[in-house]
Amino acid sequence: MQTFLDRLDREARDLLMAVARPITHAKGERLIRYGDASRGAYLLKDGSCEATVLMPGGEKLTVAKLDAGGVFGEMALVERGTCTATVTATTKLNGWFIERDDFRSLVAQRIPAALRMQHALTLALSDKLRQLNARVLEVASPEDKPKAGAEREADPLAKAGRTKKTEFDVRPFLPHLPIFEGFDAAEIDEILAAGSLLELARAHAVFFHGQASSAVYIVLRGAVEIRARHATRERRMAVLGPGQILGYMSALEKGKHGSDALVCEDALLLEIAGKDFERLYFGSSPASARLRRAIQGTLLVSLGQTNRHLTRLISLARLRSADQESEALERVLASQIVWTLDEGA
Repeated sequence: MQTFLDRLDREARDLLMAVARPITHAKGERLIRYGDASRGAYLLKDGSCEATVLMPGGEKLTVAKLDAGGVFGEMALVERGTCTATVTATTKLNGWFIERDDFRSLVAQRIPAALRMQHALTLALSDKLRQLNARVLEVASPEDKPKAGAEREADPLAKAGRTKKTEFDVRPFLPHLPIFEGFDAAEIDEILAAGSLLELARAHAVFFHGQASSAVYIVLRGAVEIRARHATRERRMAVLGPGQILGYMSALEKGKHGSDALVCEDALLLEIAGKDFERLYFGSSPASARLRRAIQGTLLVSLGQTNRHLTRLISLARLRSADQESEALERVLASQIVWTLDEGA
């Protein structure tokens, strides 16, 4: 998996390093301690370190090892959080520390390198979420259902009607939706003008696993279920209600959808075609800046949901005395090293 730093071009990396603070730690010295408040990200120039947690019986478990070029704490660049592991230098270590407020000041600049830097962080968080979801799905859960065997359309919205207006007047309602928190009226209008409205009945698919990304969707009314598939089973991963966005990860990665999206309550969606979403996301307007920030916030919420799935699976494994399974899941959970405060619930 590419790190946040790997994704930066020369100009963006130079911009980031302009606010980086050099750090040096002797072998055995702690960089961060479990339970501490997170303040930013660490970049390793040379040397190595390891992240550890204490198991319920007092045993120390190594959850991650990092060498030169390693990065940890990226989530703390977006929001305040807490450290989920103790990180200790295993050799003499040199590197840099990027403080959250310094990073935020950088990405607030409306210059191309700052935008690319923020985009690189978003992609790194998206990668982290996909990997965590995959690990969660490897462990069977009581709510799993047999995988549907029915034939799936290439594009379930191919015959859906689009419109710019519906009987339901959406405009007065939009400022109250989470995705538009902090947007002013003109910024909301800019987002709304970029898309079309879709009214879909319950059980209608929005997209399927493996389908090429063509658009991003914001739920304005109703609800959409996100369902993941693994081998012979399926699992509901999330239910997205008004003010939540879906399809953005595959759009940003220019790839295929990693899950199914099915309407579970008659829904009104704002559909933003891929090219229009890209224009908005990479734009220099205040609306574009707020959209990028909203997407990062959505990623953190999704990471929090996955962590809660992990925590529940760990509890179930302990109840079954499945020690190996429990330890493996503990390792996945703590290897993130930093969670945002919203995730720790």
